[in-house]
Parts: sequence; structure tokens; C-alpha cells
Amino acid sequence: MKIIDAHVHFSKINSFQHTADNISRLSYTYDGLLKEWKENNVVGAVAMGVTETEPNAFPDYKSNTPMGLNLANSIPSTMGYCPGINPYKLEEENLQSLEREIQKPNVVGMKIYLGYYPFYAYDKVYSPVYRLAAKYNLPVVFHTGDTYSEKGLLKYSHPLTLDEVAVFNRDVTFVMAHFGDPWVLDGAEVVYKNKNMYADLSGLIVGTNQEINRHKKTRFLQHLLHALDYCDHFEKLMFGTDWPLISVEAYISFIKEIIPKEYHQAVFHDTALKVFPRLQELLSE
Repeated sequence: MKIIDAHVHFSKINSFQHTADNISRLSYTYDGLLKEWKENNVVGAVAMGVTETEPNAFPDYKSNTPMGLNLANSIPSTMGYCPGINPYKLEEENLQSLEREIQKPNVVGMKIYLGYYPFYAYDKVYSPVYRLAAKYNLPVVFHTGDTYSEKGLLKYSHPLTLDEVAVFNRDVTFVMAHFGDPWVLDGAEVVYKNKNMYADLSGLIVGTNQEINRHKKTRFLQHLLHALDYCDHFEKLMFGTDWPLISVEAYISFIKEIIPKEYHQAVFHDTALKVFPRLQELLSE
């Protein structure tokens, strides 16, 4: 089966590098990613743009919008990306730069980092981003749930806050990254209720296969399995690793276990092409 990884990182962020070296134990490099893709039949991916202006600054209030990818001098040809939004950098000059960026063929969406920046999804500061999304038919991906930094503020990343955005922006497709974990039941309701809300299943576990197996022996997965059943829309969910937080192979095996087999084609491939239509064009080149 061909696989699309709908949520990866490809930026020089110190916390990502530290995780790759010490927790997930993988090669956070261009070649390291391509090796994992080849071994696991990954044919494409969506990378989330994010930058830091100095080591360990993430989430960096000084980073300019749009935030891009800078792990290597180039990116894989089948990697689309979502420029990152810093709400503190949305002056007219930034918005003009963002509009120029999203017209590039490898840009497949935009990414808003709820919780990392202290603004709700429905804050007026993001209104220009939603207008651009509607104009160019691009989805907007939200970070939701736990933040991979103690500097984050969790009330801003709760998935229930996305309901208002989905209701008042019906002409925009939205993606709830990480399914709102640990508030996945709330996330499931927002996805279930709103036809324009999807979710990716990235970042639910950080580490190696050993960490996955440890969680299987506890009640760790019960809240997630409950939410998946409640949502009852597996076709609106997408596979994503949050690489480099875990290896591609380990996470494929994990997601295959919790998603009914009849939905594997949708979750691992087809839904991503529906949500990110430009990715289809990128893969067909």
C-alpha cells in the first residue's frame, strides 16, 4: 500500500533534533527521511513550516510569517508543505509575503500553531489567513492538544475551540493535527459535527517501538479508541507521524492496529489527497 505521511517536520529546531538523537533514535536528516520512506513505501508527505531565530527559541515569537523548512538545502520532490504562521508577524508586509509563498506549487496548506502562540483559532488576528485559504482553496492545519514545549499555553490548543472557526468559515477545509490529544473525545465531536473539519493522527506517541509496546500494556489507548469509535468517520482521518518524534515504520504499525482494515486505504493515502489537492499534482509530476 502506498502511504502519505500527512504531518512531518523538516526544520532546524533544537527540540526536534534532541528528540531524534535521544528519544526516537532516528536520523533527522534529508537522507534519513528518504531511507525511511523507501523502506515503508511512503510516496509523499506534508511538512509543517516552523523556524526559530536562535537555538531553543521554539515557539519563537520573532520568526517571520511565513515560516518555512530549513533542515536541508532542498526538500524531497514529493514533499508538500504548509508555511507556518506567527500571529505576532501578520503585518501587511508579512501577509504579502505569505500570499506570494502560497502560490508556489509545493505549498499545499498553511499551519497555525495553537497553544504555542497565545491566540485562539477564532481570534481576529487569523482572519486574513482564512481569507487567503478560501481564495486559494488551501486547507489550514491547526496544532491542537498537548504542546511539545513547556512554554505553550494549553487553553489555546483545546480542540473544542476549532468548532467556531469551522462554523463561520464553511468555505475553508481545516485539519485538527494530533486529533486534539489528550482531549480526543472533544476533537472527535468537532470532526463528526463539521463537514469541513478533518484530523490527522500524528504525535500520539513519541519514542520507539518500545514506547508503543509499553503503552499497549496500560490503559493509555482507551481514550483514543473511544474517540475513534465516537467520531465514526474514519474517512476523515489521516496518517501522520510527526516525524522525527517517532520512526515511520513504528508508527505505521501502531496506526494499522487502531484503524479498521477497511479504512486503511483512506487513512494512509486517499484522504490526504482529498484534503491537500495540490499534493496530488505534486505526486503526479
